[in-house]
Amino acid sequence: MGDLSPFEVPAYPYDRLGGLARLAGASGEVPIDLSIGTPCDPPAPAVVAALAASGAERGYPASIGSPALREAASRWMRRRFGVDIDRGAVAACIGTKEMVATTPWLLRLRRPERSVVLYPAVSYPTYAMGARLAGCRAVGVPPRPDGGLDLARVDPRDAAQALVLWVNAPANPTGALDDLGAVAAWGREHGVPVLSDECYVELTWSGAAASIVQHGVEQVLAVHSLSKRSNLAGVRAGFYTGDPALVHELSELRKHAGMMVPGPVQAAAAVAWDDDDSVVVQRARYRRRLDLLGAALAAAGIEVALPGGGFYLWVPVPPQWSGADGWSLARALASEAGVVTSPGDLYGEPVAAHVRIAAVAPDEQIGEVARRITSAGARLADAAAAVAVSSAGHDEH
Repeated sequence: MGDLSPFEVPAYPYDRLGGLARLAGASGEVPIDLSIGTPCDPPAPAVVAALAASGAERGYPASIGSPALREAASRWMRRRFGVDIDRGAVAACIGTKEMVATTPWLLRLRRPERSVVLYPAVSYPTYAMGARLAGCRAVGVPPRPDGGLDLARVDPRDAAQALVLWVNAPANPTGALDDLGAVAAWGREHGVPVLSDECYVELTWSGAAASIVQHGVEQVLAVHSLSKRSNLAGVRAGFYTGDPALVHELSELRKHAGMMVPGPVQAAAAVAWDDDDSVVVQRARYRRRLDLLGAALAAAGIEVALPGGGFYLWVPVPPQWSGADGWSLARALASEAGVVTSPGDLYGEPVAAHVRIAAVAPDEQIGEVARRITSAGARLADAAAAVAVSSAGHDEH
């Protein structure tokens, strides 16, 4: 018989940061929270107007998405990636986090004999949680030195049992890019659907923005979101596209489960996917903030590279800080600069000696953070050394 023990709900990762928030509050500075990737800038006025004036709140919305929404998404795919996708192979989702969390459960209905979800070993925690919610085994794929998936290290037994492979590029938290063509080819070779979470693709800094569907749609889906692109995290609007058969199957199952993007949100999303001008402005904001924070950290003796994409700095603990880990650095930033960040072990134990900093505060706050970090200088190393312990046991409630 299978394991019949009850599921124990783990602590939500970001709920572990309470202690860091208290340290920041006691620092003598007004706390600034850069721990979570919550956009702070205004969405385009036309999008807000569409949200308010659609008249779509009276009736049930189409689960698959309105024709206007799917056509706008298809037009964006053509403009951004040069691929022609019929709106019939596009479907709406309630933001992409729910898509990540629920898709293994839905896919397992068609392949109950497969019980492994492959996902980036260094990643946002929802990939692994989606596997657990589906009753599957979450298997992290180790990163290569460049941050992409090292698929050569996947155990053949896990590949044979794989229900799905997730790839995330640009990646959260590292900002790494990946060879999506090679990932798609691996999935087809092993008979494993590949789902590519591309929610940060508009914030690609190294080279051209890329989507997995540029390498064909067979056995792949690209998952896109307006949260980061258009500052619309609060409305929960995304879409998925790729293999028409896979899109159809998932959209039918989601229809039965009542997964529907609200009608006014669909109307706003159609406008947002047709809007590129506000994205250009937003890209410039994030690039400016990343550069400013990176320069401040360097001035304090903490070297960090600009990410390949995304709006996070993935900050390694300086090697000369003997014994310090990500929690040590995070506590030092909180106590000496009043800044709340995310320690690396929230994204995987192998990267515990890192901190993720989200460049999501308004420009004046980012400037203030940069000033504080520069001013703190060597005090950060001293503060980290004072609390340097292993990452185990650092639930900062």
